[in-house]
Amino acid sequence: MFLYRAAKAVVTPVTRILWPLRVRGTHHIPSHGPVILASNHRSNLDPLFIGVAVPRPVTFIAKQELFSEGTPPQRVFARTLRAIGQMSVDRRPGQGAHAAMEHSLDFLRDGSALGIFPEGTRSPDGQLYRGQTGLAWLALASGAPVVPVALAGTDRILPEGSRFPALRPVGVRFGPAVDLSPWAGEQGKARSRRAATDAIMAEIQRLSGQQQASRYASSAKAEQQNDPPGSRR
Repeated sequence: MFLYRAAKAVVTPVTRILWPLRVRGTHHIPSHGPVILASNHRSNLDPLFIGVAVPRPVTFIAKQELFSEGTPPQRVFARTLRAIGQMSVDRRPGQGAHAAMEHSLDFLRDGSALGIFPEGTRSPDGQLYRGQTGLAWLALASGAPVVPVALAGTDRILPEGSRFPALRPVGVRFGPAVDLSPWAGEQGKARSRRAATDAIMAEIQRLSGQQQASRYASSAKAEQQNDPPGSRR
């Protein structure tokens, strides 16, 4: 906790100077107790802006690739993530996803705030993609409220292939907690997890105004990667 607060004390003023933040709806975030912040995902820098905007400490489930230390900016970002106790998840099939979910549940039971990007990966084209149902499992198993989050402008800061971030304004908007009472106690039912996740994604879409896609972002990315050169418009 001390490292988080110390890192935030340094990172917050620098971030707000470089990228003017327009933050709305922080009153929807409980000041204490477990809460899940479920956000759209447009940039690798998204955890930074949510962490700066939220008044209390937030732990993110971060993909393992974010901890790469290839370029100087990547090294700074990876070391900042480690300093504030962020969790690394190996997203390959059969790897540590289940352990990460159990670890996340422990965080919530301890009264922590957990940040999740339910799309699982960055949107490749600005659309809001289908949410992974692990989000609903965590929410229903823990009873933690889910506060939807919409980020705007972060996709223009560090687009694919960029080595250094651009200096642009960023919007962070929080909405009221999503009503998941129709599925309370039904985390073991696949249909309930799907319905609860869809309800959360609908609230994220309402806040963000993004076009909502009916498939997963990972499948859209795989399709783009398999497209022959010159076939994309």
